[in-house]
Amino acid sequence: MQVTFHGVRGSTPCSCEANRRYGGNTSCVAVEVPGAEPLVFDLGTGLRFFGESVAGASPFRAHALVSHLHWDHVQGLPFCVPLNVEGAELDVYGPEQDGVSLAEAFEEFMRPPYFPVRIRDLLGDIRFHTLTEDDFAIDETRVRARWVPHIGPTLGFRIEHGGHSVAYISDHQQPLDGSMGVALEALELADGVDLLIHDAQYTAEEFTRKSHWGHCSIDYALHVAREAGARRLVLFHHDPSHDDELVDVLARDANDRADRLGLEEVVAASEGLTVVLGAEPPAVPVEPPEPARVAPTRSCVTSGAGRR
Repeated sequence: MQVTFHGVRGSTPCSCEANRRYGGNTSCVAVEVPGAEPLVFDLGTGLRFFGESVAGASPFRAHALVSHLHWDHVQGLPFCVPLNVEGAELDVYGPEQDGVSLAEAFEEFMRPPYFPVRIRDLLGDIRFHTLTEDDFAIDETRVRARWVPHIGPTLGFRIEHGGHSVAYISDHQQPLDGSMGVALEALELADGVDLLIHDAQYTAEEFTRKSHWGHCSIDYALHVAREAGARRLVLFHHDPSHDDELVDVLARDANDRADRLGLEEVVAASEGLTVVLGAEPPAVPVEPPEPARVAPTRSCVTSGAGRR
């Protein structure tokens, strides 16, 4: 199971020189398994780079699990180039919003005057599936969807394939009462998971000023991982104001606390970061070519025996 981060920011795209290493595109994470169709978490602006990574695949066929419909999680759909090809197919799963189905919501924000291209203008076939809390299968991958606290209907996901598991909780409201309680649904998604991708938008100080904005502190992300017994944690949905130097500091501090919390590893998500679950790393590390994008490719290879 190969997990690749194509967009790691929250709220808004923010590519600039100060964010060069971690990247400035919004939420999009691809999961690929040999012989299976790729699955992506969210359709933020990072989806454009996922599309580039699979360009030439014929026909393009993929599945998307959308956590919610805020701009930073759906804005990339019309920019996924392989979708604008005859024969391409994409199945999109996500929650309805106040009685508006997933398909109706996409039709509403992808139309003039807000955007010149409608869903039906793309040459590929895009099918929408409205989700609530559910357990289902996409090919041989088991999917679990559960509601998580945020602003508006929001789902977190857990996927399992070949004995390995990934949980994706990109936007998670930390309790406003000052407690560190964790919703049972979030704990269910992250229970003993191999890799937890979790909202880590704010420092503790920032959270005191933005506590009602629907997100959480890095401390809370670590707490969720510990309470759920997750093996590894990826800090995700970085605030657009956090430049590379600050993310370095926050990630180093979080990783220093990993042992005390029973976590094998804590890393900060960056564009191009790849985590491989269930594969032995190569005997001699091979540096990947520099991609034609803002952030350099970085690789973190893990296996059942831990990071090598």
